[in-house]
Amino acid sequence: MPLSIGSLAPNFRAESTQGEIDFHNWVGDSWCILFAHPKAFTSVCTSELGAVARLEPEFAKRDTKIASLSVDTQHSYVKWMQDIEQTQGHRPSFPMISDPDLNISKAYGMLPASAQGPAGARNAGDNMTVRNVFVIAPDKTIQMIQVYPLLVGRNFDEVLRCLDALQLTERHPVATPANWKRGDKVMVGPDLSDAEIERRFGDTSDRLNSYISMIPDPEA
Repeated sequence: MPLSIGSLAPNFRAESTQGEIDFHNWVGDSWCILFAHPKAFTSVCTSELGAVARLEPEFAKRDTKIASLSVDTQHSYVKWMQDIEQTQGHRPSFPMISDPDLNISKAYGMLPASAQGPAGARNAGDNMTVRNVFVIAPDKTIQMIQVYPLLVGRNFDEVLRCLDALQLTERHPVATPANWKRGDKVMVGPDLSDAEIERRFGDTSDRLNSYISMIPDPEA
């Protein structure tokens, strides 16, 4: 069955730049961003790894672990990390996971079950479906999935924004409107009465109509 929001993130054991990882144990009680990319030593992937490395402190502030995944070997990662730092100005310190037998990519629905190796013989085009982002909650359920095409790099500032929204809506009975960012007003559900909104959030709501009420960000 294809993975969807609410699915349990498949567990796996694999080699990484930080040693062998048992994924669920490694995530622990944190949030996690697992992102896959088609191939090391390719231009778009290099820019993406650099972008994530730049944002590592921001993810850490949000108790969120990061891991990347590709079919490449650990040996190739050593040289590639140097290229990432040289060209992007940031060196990844998060685990970079190897999936040479394609099993993890298949478990996460990024490659068809019929896909075959050897991984070293596969080019980026063979792995073009593997530019996904999975945001995983502490209970190991998938809370967000992004799928990008081969030639389009991801916006990890947007991933960070979505993480902020997911964490906020987990802690409070609110929703985030289009283009929301931390500190902006949020929405409360139409099932809450004015009295309940005032009890929960104080006399700060702005009811626009029968189903839209705005309140200040409760964590601002």
